[in-house]
Amino acid sequence: MLQQTTVAAVIPYYERFVARFPTVQALAAAPLQTVLAAWAGLGYYARARNLHACAQAVAARGGFPATLAELESLPGIGTYTAAAIGAIAFGLPAVPVDGNVERVASRAFAVTESLREAKHGIRQAASRLGEQAAARARPSDFAQALFDLGATVCTPATPACGVCPWMRDCAGRLAGIAEQLPRKSLKKTRPVRHGAHFWMEDAAGRVLLRDRAAQGLLGGMAELPGTPWRSLSWPENEALSYAPAPAPWRPAGQVRHGFTHFELIIDLFAARVEQIDPGAGYLVAADLLGDAALPSVMRKCVAMARLQQ
Repeated sequence: MLQQTTVAAVIPYYERFVARFPTVQALAAAPLQTVLAAWAGLGYYARARNLHACAQAVAARGGFPATLAELESLPGIGTYTAAAIGAIAFGLPAVPVDGNVERVASRAFAVTESLREAKHGIRQAASRLGEQAAARARPSDFAQALFDLGATVCTPATPACGVCPWMRDCAGRLAGIAEQLPRKSLKKTRPVRHGAHFWMEDAAGRVLLRDRAAQGLLGGMAELPGTPWRSLSWPENEALSYAPAPAPWRPAGQVRHGFTHFELIIDLFAARVEQIDPGAGYLVAADLLGDAALPSVMRKCVAMARLQQ
């Protein structure tokens, strides 16, 4: 949960999640939709799908592996996560390289290339930090100390070099460039995509939902039926050709949502009818939508549709 999300945002989700799935076996046995619903609002839903698949793999093998190579073979576990689990849970001599550790390593060894170009060099520098006797004797404490050093002392702006335990050996500080490191890569302008989605409610107060494809962005999550997302805006008559059924559709507002690599603008349409043929979708009582596996962008659409009622 802490990958791509802040601690403050994660804590209530984490507490609810472990209360609902108290063991790896409980998580493995839960339906994917239940896991996605518990994750809804945290974003980056591939993490939830991978976590579920990982729990199933761990349960099937009878427990967690205890080597970096075996950890990396599990669904959703890459180099960083394997190193973090290895060091913190199993005491393996590994250095997990997150944003904080990247900053510490780039300053300690004065890595001056832009962050995008220096990823490999920074990992090598971090591994040199891990060669210290303290790192090998107490891998878990050393990993946590690196995280805390970057978060509280070697901060992005105005690092507190005067209280840093490595100040005398820090190449970035000695060169007078610590605050400039790691050098940022130029940000690319995020492209804009457009979509249209449909709030269809029947006389019993039930709303039509469908599940997205299992793979890809927001895979397996629930959504209001709608168009594909594309770079061109959707004229109303073209958008309505994707409506789930003929109905007295009316514009119900516009929703904007930022993803990592693009900005999404959704034109929302709403209609109330006596009965709905769910077809490939399913009906959920409007009052129970809070329990559905809706990603944040769809929760915005739900809130907008209700506001327009």
